[in-house]
Amino acid sequence: MKTYLVTGAAGFIGANYIKYILAKHSDVKVVILDALTYAGNLGTIAKDIDNERCFFIKGDICSREVVDGLFAEYRFDYVVNFAAESHVDRSIENPQLFLITNILGTQNLLDCARRAWVMGKDEQGYPTWRKGVRYHQVSTDEVYGSLGAEGFFTEATPLCPHSPYSASKTSADMVVMAYHDTYKMPVTITRCSNNYGPYHFPEKLIPLIIKNILEGKHLPVYGDGSNVRDWLYVEDHCKAIDLVVREGKEGEVYNVGGHNEKTNLEIVKLTISTIHRLMTEHPEYRQMLKKKVKGENGEISIDWINEDLITFVKDRLGHDQRYAIDPTKITNALGWYPETKFEVGIVKTIEWYLNNQPWVEEVTSGDYQGYYEKMYGKLPAVNPVAPASSPIMMRSACSTSSSGTSGWPLGMRYLSTAAVMPLAANHLAMS
Repeated sequence: MKTYLVTGAAGFIGANYIKYILAKHSDVKVVILDALTYAGNLGTIAKDIDNERCFFIKGDICSREVVDGLFAEYRFDYVVNFAAESHVDRSIENPQLFLITNILGTQNLLDCARRAWVMGKDEQGYPTWRKGVRYHQVSTDEVYGSLGAEGFFTEATPLCPHSPYSASKTSADMVVMAYHDTYKMPVTITRCSNNYGPYHFPEKLIPLIIKNILEGKHLPVYGDGSNVRDWLYVEDHCKAIDLVVREGKEGEVYNVGGHNEKTNLEIVKLTISTIHRLMTEHPEYRQMLKKKVKGENGEISIDWINEDLITFVKDRLGHDQRYAIDPTKITNALGWYPETKFEVGIVKTIEWYLNNQPWVEEVTSGDYQGYYEKMYGKLPAVNPVAPASSPIMMRSACSTSSSGTSGWPLGMRYLSTAAVMPLAANHLAMS
């Protein structure tokens, strides 16, 4: 049995990843380490935590004491690091937090793994490593900077980050490769394009648009909406990470892209039209609308769900114009390719959000509300309606199976703040 330490797995991609590997591999055990910051929702993974194959630890990746203790207890074979402060806007507001978590947190994980996995030295003085171990860093295409109208990022593209977030991720990647070069540490890195799919935190574009439509709000779009992103369905990304962790060549970087390039404005328009179509085909979805306008036949009208909802807002500082990834290397080396076309994935994503509104209300009932108002201002509601959600305490929301101690689900442990560096927090919600 292989034992994984997966950090930041209460976030978007990390949560999808553990669900994927637990379902795919019967011979794995997963220990989740997450600080449960604003985008880390324990309710997302509560059903996966069973104290047999999946365990949860609330703690910080920057704490040597915490991470060393977990290595000693569980004897990990793999470390998969999703933990990161991730939203570009937040990095502009508070760059230091991103540097602490994304760089120093990564370095601490590497050092703890090195202490646990090094068995001795070879004739040249390099460390010798326990057989079968691997440290994997989950990174982003934003480390490459911005593209013009043509071309693609490859693994050979020079690193050229433009935001505090992407600079911190670039630095982390370089630290990972430095450990490989200096210590011959078995490491791999994946750099992905924009992910979308279930459990995506609603500060991100697609779930934000869905949420705002259901709440009868205008849809904020940065600048003129011409910025281009390559979109990757999250399950396809998880498949790629699984392949690289198990079969990837040590010391290599693999780009993971979806071949789904679209402008932000195209994404917003497609989301609007898809929701309108789904509510036409399935009128029962209309009950989720907080704005309820009756038509001539007495049914809830959706005529107002159209492109008039789009509101252009001031562009982000240093906004990269275009990202596009060439995944040829991982396709040729490991046989991976993006299986989900965007036109299919967006329908699956919207249907998931429509069918999982309690989850959305839970994750947006806390700090997110204040953050939304700060970043976008008080955009006028199409028809102002009081929010239906009520604050849900993290512990009570996740206590589906009680351990009998303080309301935490079975298999969960809380590492006190005395054992955790208070300066940093970790989660993953890739932009």
